[in-house]
Amino acid sequence: MPKKGSNARPDQPRKSFVALAAEATAQSDPSLIGKLPEDILAEYEVREWKHASAILRSDFPAELDDILQVLRSFRLNQADVEAGGGGKSEMSKWIDSQFFSRGWTKKRWTTQIVVDGHPTESPTHEVDCFKNRVALEIEWSNKDPFYDRDLNNFRLLFDLRVISVGVIITKSDELAAVFNDLGIWDKYGTSTTWMSKLIPRVQGGGGGGCPLLVIGIRRSRFVPTQRGTR
Repeated sequence: MPKKGSNARPDQPRKSFVALAAEATAQSDPSLIGKLPEDILAEYEVREWKHASAILRSDFPAELDDILQVLRSFRLNQADVEAGGGGKSEMSKWIDSQFFSRGWTKKRWTTQIVVDGHPTESPTHEVDCFKNRVALEIEWSNKDPFYDRDLNNFRLLFDLRVISVGVIITKSDELAAVFNDLGIWDKYGTSTTWMSKLIPRVQGGGGGGCPLLVIGIRRSRFVPTQRGTR
């Protein structure tokens, strides 16, 4: 039986993730207008928490410029999203390479908890890309609990005063319809990393006090091209 107060009929089928995503509007935070370039806000779904964009603009303009340049260069190629699974995706490899060429690096910190003079190793998770106190993760087709790992890592690193901003690049829900049309929906499915899985985790305080900028790749970046062509 439907819950009390529900408008749903007992015989009404539950809408699929693809159907719900098709009905939703993927758009950037209106508050970011004037803070980030118009083309980025139009082509991506960009959200922020705790004034991340202002911190990037004022304290880390070079790192922000790197992020904007990579986003402007990025294309979501059909052959890449259709490629077989296993290992790091072509999308993540390309984004990594673009940041590495701009001086970003993978980074893991060695930390300890000391109790009564006895240290216990407490290593952090490796960050995909790091430069000058800005940490960036790329979540393309991992299972959505990876968001919890990323946010907890950002929270810890911010509390330890080694990062000032955390950035996550992931899939906007708009891409669900693209994958469904291509016949590869089962490859990604509802249990992988989508913006609608990330936002509630951020709003629930998953990143602690760390300022966050999250960027969803929208269908406007999709192009039907040969693999490896950008």
